[in-house]
Amino acid sequence: MKKPAKKRTASPQSSRPPKNKVVLAYSGGLDTSVILRWLKDTYQCEVITFCADLGQGEDLHAIQRKAIAVGASKVYVEDLREEFVKQYVFPMLRANAIYEGSYLLGTSIARPLIGKRQIEIAQKEGAAFVSHGSTGKGNDQVRFELAYAALAPDIQVIVPWREWEFTSREDLIAYAKKHSIPITVTKAKPYSMDLNLLHISYEGGILEDPWVAPPEEMFKMTVSPERAPNKAESIEIQFKNGDPVAIDGKRLKPAALLHQLNRLGGKHGIGRVDLVENRYVGMKARGVYETPGGTILQIAHRGLESITMDREVLHLRDSLISRYAELIYNGYWFSPERTMLQTAIDQAQQEVTGTVRLTLYKGNCTVTGRRSPQSLYRKHLATFEKGQGFDQRDATGFIRINALRLAMQTTRNKKNDRT
Repeated sequence: MKKPAKKRTASPQSSRPPKNKVVLAYSGGLDTSVILRWLKDTYQCEVITFCADLGQGEDLHAIQRKAIAVGASKVYVEDLREEFVKQYVFPMLRANAIYEGSYLLGTSIARPLIGKRQIEIAQKEGAAFVSHGSTGKGNDQVRFELAYAALAPDIQVIVPWREWEFTSREDLIAYAKKHSIPITVTKAKPYSMDLNLLHISYEGGILEDPWVAPPEEMFKMTVSPERAPNKAESIEIQFKNGDPVAIDGKRLKPAALLHQLNRLGGKHGIGRVDLVENRYVGMKARGVYETPGGTILQIAHRGLESITMDREVLHLRDSLISRYAELIYNGYWFSPERTMLQTAIDQAQQEVTGTVRLTLYKGNCTVTGRRSPQSLYRKHLATFEKGQGFDQRDATGFIRINALRLAMQTTRNKKNDRT
């Protein structure tokens, strides 16, 4: 008979020396609200909370009031939307980063920025400790703590999920009710969500069975393709040096541009992904994502690259996409290897300037036109009609030279068969 899992027990509070100040990455959700109270009770410390506005659309003033009510001594709520899109999302877009063929890294790319600002606040406040709400099984714990280590090697990290006696979100719900901490998560709807300007992710709860389809009422950013408009919509996106700068001729700041594309993509049911991915810590996990604007941008960017990038540069850059995406997914945004790759990628984007036309229709985003002052496409060379500049007879020698090694191998193999 299988033995029941051993329940973790809390260490005596006396074994945990008091901490001076702890800066907690705070979302106002179940986990971090419980953590705020738990840190104060367990370590008798001053807890300073930091909430980053990355476009999640929540009432941040309410989150601030909640943090104070639960016990925070000070609350930082900061609008980081422009920095997030310009300095994190757009560099990733220039690399066409996609993890395991599907995931556009919406949660992954937000963590280094949150971690960076959290460290800056800790240094400003003279706090020797930082804390986060990531579980001991997920990727975010790695992303946060690699950012901390890269930016402030001497900072100390408290990770409640590795210390406390709770083993499930049901335990947290019970703790919150016991201490009158207001929460919105219930046992009937336990899956977690993470939202920012790039995407929203869902995991846990009913989604832990990879055979169970996600309920339609779960989705927040997109309508289902079946309910999307029956009429297609055409848009044009302008790029400069690999970055999007305008929609339909109207120049927009990065955050506003992504917000507008989220609205358009969501309206047409674009950007849903249901993925069982390989976490960095070793297990497989299911995530359901909505990334409407990011999906449109990735497709548009690829379309423009097709006419502006040299073949060998494009192929070499493409060979780096998987490695670059893994670095972001695994939390190595501040690593020297990511910086090195970014330098090469950005150099390859210098001529990626122009306009892409796309059609949005029932979950699909299709490139229908592309043009650029830096285009390498030459109609007179590519045409099947009469053209100038390319002599088809040159192909004979080209093919013979490239076929030489194939012919030599076949000749050798036939010789070996005879012997």
